Amino acid sequence: MSKLDEERLIFKDRAEAGAQLAERLISYESAHPLVFGVARGGVEVAYYVARRLHAELYPIMAKKLPYPGNPEYGFGAVAEDGTRYVDPRRAEALSPASIDAIVARQLAEIEERIHKYRQNKPLPPMEGRTVILVDDGIATGVTLVPLLELCRKRGASNVVIAAPVSGMHFDLRLKEADDIVILVQPRNFYAVGQAYRRFGDFSDNELVKLVSDSRHDEPQD
Repeated sequence: MSKLDEERLIFKDRAEAGAQLAERLISYESAHPLVFGVARGGVEVAYYVARRLHAELYPIMAKKLPYPGNPEYGFGAVAEDGTRYVDPRRAEALSPASIDAIVARQLAEIEERIHKYRQNKPLPPMEGRTVILVDDGIATGVTLVPLLELCRKRGASNVVIAAPVSGMHFDLRLKEADDIVILVQPRNFYAVGQAYRRFGDFSDNELVKLVSDSRHDEPQD
């Protein structure tokens, strides 16, 4: 791969990635979609998508289910409504009680985030709506699986998964989405952060400010 090709696979930051992703999603503007940013980093990308599409922005929560003693190894994920996805191959050594305990701990952390990021407000009605789930990148895609199911259960008519970067392969259940929009897929993919020159932490305060700013960006009746 030439240096020029490598440069095309790299975003300056999440803002630039979000702006570019928004252009690829512009055909959804007429559907008046709901844009959900997967907290935390996905919210920053989603902000620029929502602004370009003149859409409502909401943070949405899910957390990986970490394997005991190896927190970097996930065997599934749980969404904020309790929808869970467990990979049976990765969780075969765990008892149902152990899985339930891990899910409960992750849901407790999700509740804290709902309080911080949405002031305990529920997700908006999705019935009959086009929903765009935005993350800052897709590694395994496991975290997005229960969120996709959450949107389906709430009656979303069209669910789009969007991210600036992913590997060539991710969880096959994401293909149940109506559309998957990804800007770049490096052949030698090893981490979401490799596609960004600046990929630092996105703080709670920054997230809350962007969500607040998005309310001012929305067109008034």
